[in-house]
Amino acid sequence: MTDEPKSDGGVMAEDEQSSNSPFGLPPVVAGVLPVVLLAVLVGAFVVTTPLAGLEGNGEPLPDVSIDYVTVPDDGTFVVHVTNNGAAPVTIEQVHVDEANWNFGMTSPGDDRTLQPRESGTVTIPYHWSAGFDHHVTVITGAGATFGHTIVATQQTPGFNMDVILTLAVVGLFVGVIPVALGMLWFPFLESMSDRSLHAVLAFSGGILAFLVFDAGFEAFELAHAVPSTYMGNLLVILGIIGAMLLLQAAMDWQAGGEEPSGLSLAYAAALGIGLHNLAEGLAIGSSFALGRASLGAFLIVGFMIHNVTEGPVVVAPLARDDRPALWHFAAIGLLAGAPAIVGGWIGNLFFSPVLGALFLAIGVGALLQVIFDIGGMIRRRGDLLSTTNTLGFFVGLVVMYATDYFVTL
Repeated sequence: MTDEPKSDGGVMAEDEQSSNSPFGLPPVVAGVLPVVLLAVLVGAFVVTTPLAGLEGNGEPLPDVSIDYVTVPDDGTFVVHVTNNGAAPVTIEQVHVDEANWNFGMTSPGDDRTLQPRESGTVTIPYHWSAGFDHHVTVITGAGATFGHTIVATQQTPGFNMDVILTLAVVGLFVGVIPVALGMLWFPFLESMSDRSLHAVLAFSGGILAFLVFDAGFEAFELAHAVPSTYMGNLLVILGIIGAMLLLQAAMDWQAGGEEPSGLSLAYAAALGIGLHNLAEGLAIGSSFALGRASLGAFLIVGFMIHNVTEGPVVVAPLARDDRPALWHFAAIGLLAGAPAIVGGWIGNLFFSPVLGALFLAIGVGALLQVIFDIGGMIRRRGDLLSTTNTLGFFVGLVVMYATDYFVTL
């Protein structure tokens, strides 16, 4: 009886992989082939321009957005514009309060023409009246008009040391101090029974849920001011989902595949609230940048009352773990509150509806992920949908709604 030669298992595996690939190509080549063919197809389409015969049926409609208007002194308007259309546009005229007015323009091409997706500034010498509304209209070479009303005109303070210090103080009172005050409840949380602590965690979830709705509505509202070329609503959705996935990935990596600890959940909650406070600071800073800073003492007090509820949220997950070192509490408090200061500086220096909508969306996504993680912690330790937990969640929503009243007055 003759022994048959045995085949090498590795060679057989490679042969089977090659036979399963299209046209017997190696797997790497088969994986790259569709991308190469797509690039060739797109290149051929661009070079041959098969739709050229349809281009004579009219020019693309111009789409110019007035992103915002700054007022650097008592005799100037600076209009920030973006060309969202598919064709270049030229700014030919400017009207202020329905009167034709001289203007200068700064653009990437150093002329009055904006290419698609380019932004520029239109500088108008105009002695405005403080507290009065002024309407600015830009007119393109094709005769299309785009207007913007400057409400209760005030001079933009700019970005100087006085503004930096003012925004730092506002951020301190709006973000850092309220969170620190709320964290002082930690010893009381440690003394609670498991049932009461779970209700507090559910209460924290209600607070975060209110912030999600509040910031989410604001993000989609601000998305309408985003230049259409950036697709504001989709930008918000991308920010929400992306933040959720990134925070979940970071927590999984930190936990090493195990259940997240109370400390990691506390840091995650602080990060989510910090991103929300960053967007809150961004709104405050942009108000300064647009000359609409009306933050009186009562409003700051309202922010403090509203944000003090965020303190228990970041320390409640620690109540059943070994008490961490004091520096962890300091780090968690700064992570949650200090972004209000940074956001104020960014908002004043780089105001942009795109930036505002994106930061709000990122904050919403991070808060949503923290809500899911808090729910998971309660479920692992007890009954998630118990009467006390459900009531705690609802009370969190109500408390945030009530404290929000002081901010919106």
